[in-house]
Amino acid sequence: MVDPNSNESSATYFILIGLPGLEEAQFWLAFPLCSLYPIAVLGNLTIIYIVPTEHSLHEPMYIFLCMLSGLDILISTSSVPKMMAIFWFNSTIIQFDACLLQMFAIHSLSGMESTVLLAMAFDRYVAICHPLRHATVLMLPHVTKIGLAAVVWGTALMAPLSIFIKWLPFCHSNILSHSYCLHQDVMKLACADICVNIIYGLIVIISAIGLDSLLISLSYLLILKTVLGLTHEAQAKTFGTCVSHVCAVFIFYVPFIGLSMVHRFDKWHDSLLPIIMANIYLLVPPVLNPIVYRVKTKEIRQRILRLFHVTTHTSDP
Repeated sequence: MVDPNSNESSATYFILIGLPGLEEAQFWLAFPLCSLYPIAVLGNLTIIYIVPTEHSLHEPMYIFLCMLSGLDILISTSSVPKMMAIFWFNSTIIQFDACLLQMFAIHSLSGMESTVLLAMAFDRYVAICHPLRHATVLMLPHVTKIGLAAVVWGTALMAPLSIFIKWLPFCHSNILSHSYCLHQDVMKLACADICVNIIYGLIVIISAIGLDSLLISLSYLLILKTVLGLTHEAQAKTFGTCVSHVCAVFIFYVPFIGLSMVHRFDKWHDSLLPIIMANIYLLVPPVLNPIVYRVKTKEIRQRILRLFHVTTHTSDP
């Protein structure tokens, strides 16, 4: 029998309790929650399949969308299978190194996704404000380099978080309040000064998420300034090319910023709100992004309709 409150100088495992206070009901609550995972994987795999196979979609905006879909799959896959094991099989124990790996994956992939969203905003800015330069500024080699830069930046920025956690001693409770390992949650269990973790965590949020969201806002202010000088018909067409990306930005940043803020207020410490928001942050954006782009992007919608039409047609006797 594992003692959840074992007093050790260094933790060898943590316990993920899923939904605190709802342990008896979480088996059934897990069905609607975890059903979002296959929907997210299927939707994003569809995007990843369609963009490379459709020549008309070989543009920077859709290549960045492919990157976004890949990151969405990786983020949800890094956490949801373990969540399913907790809810359905009571597999609550996670080894210390596995917890660090999960924490690193979630945070680094989130940083990469933020960078990709910024790149998509830059693409819209150049396409609308400097259309004659778009083909030269965002050529395929440049898009590839931006994707690689997002990976390097996200990895380099988040790696120290795992190192700082690795150095901390854990001699109190090893019970985590979430369904997966988050830096904010793990560091609170340490029995040492965590000022470095707190300060670096703030630096990460400001330099990555904060800076990216600021630059995205600036790009759309410049886009808005340009669009206001166009005719009403051109305005509607131009805004239509930005709607999907704006929705993706809100879908990603609102839960992320909300979760970060909730973790910094003690009055929510014993509440289910942070846990619910954490699950929403990992599951809802990967589900909604393909839906938004399918509904709002005519080229993707038409390609999906043709794909299913061909499948249906070939299956007929």
